[in-house]
Amino acid sequence: MYLIGVRVDNLMMQEVLQKIRGFLVDGRQHYIVTPNPEFLVRARKDEEFREILNKADLAVPDGIGLIWASKFLGQPLKERVSGTDLITRIMNSELGIKNNKIFLLGGRNGVAEKIARNWPEVVGYSENQDDCLDLINQCQPNILFVALGAPKQEKWIVQNLKSVPSVRVAIGVGGAFDFLSGRISRAPRFTQKIGLEWLWRFCQQPRRLPRILNAIIIFPFLVFLSKFKIVDCSK
Repeated sequence: MYLIGVRVDNLMMQEVLQKIRGFLVDGRQHYIVTPNPEFLVRARKDEEFREILNKADLAVPDGIGLIWASKFLGQPLKERVSGTDLITRIMNSELGIKNNKIFLLGGRNGVAEKIARNWPEVVGYSENQDDCLDLINQCQPNILFVALGAPKQEKWIVQNLKSVPSVRVAIGVGGAFDFLSGRISRAPRFTQKIGLEWLWRFCQQPRRLPRILNAIIIFPFLVFLSKFKIVDCSK
C-alpha cells in the first residue's frame, strides 16, 4: 500500500523475517527501508529519497503513526515492525540461517564497537562512511546495517551496495545502534503501544524536537489532506 506517496509493505514481523531469509539465499543484493512518519514527511520534498523508498525490496512500517494513518485511510496495516526490534532479532540469529556475518556502519561515540563486543555475528564496524568500502570487503559480511540517519543512510546504500558484493541484505537502521549499545534506553513497551514513544525520546533527546513535530503534527495533517483529497498527497 501507499501512504502519502510512499510504499509500505503490509507484513508482520514473522513475514518480514521470512522475506529476509529468502533474500539471503537467492544470490542477489537487496536493500530494506523502515519508513516512519518522519520519512514520509521528508519524502514529500525529497524526490530522490521517495524514489529510493518506493524501489526498496522491502519497506517495513516502523512507527505507530503509520498504523494509525493506515486505519484512518481505510487500509489498515497488520502491525508495526520496529526497525530496532527487527535488527535485534536478526542479530539474535532468529532468521534460522547459521553463520551470518554482520557489518555495522555509522553510529557515534563508539556505539558500533560496543555492539560488536557483545554480538559474535558482527565481523566488523566503521563509524566513517567515507573510507569504509575496503574494510567491508575485507570482512565479507552478508548483512550490512547502516546507521547514518535518514535519508543519508538510504542514499549511501543505493550508491554503494554494488561496491560490496558479499552483502545480500542492507538495512538503514537510523538510531538503532544507540539502543542496542545501551547508550539510550528505549521507551517502555506500553508507551510504544499507546503512541507516546516520541515523548520518551524527546525527554532524552530534546534536540529531536523538529523531527518529532514532523511526526506528530505535519504527518497527521498530510494524512488528513490525503483522506479527504484536499490536496494531492500521492506524490
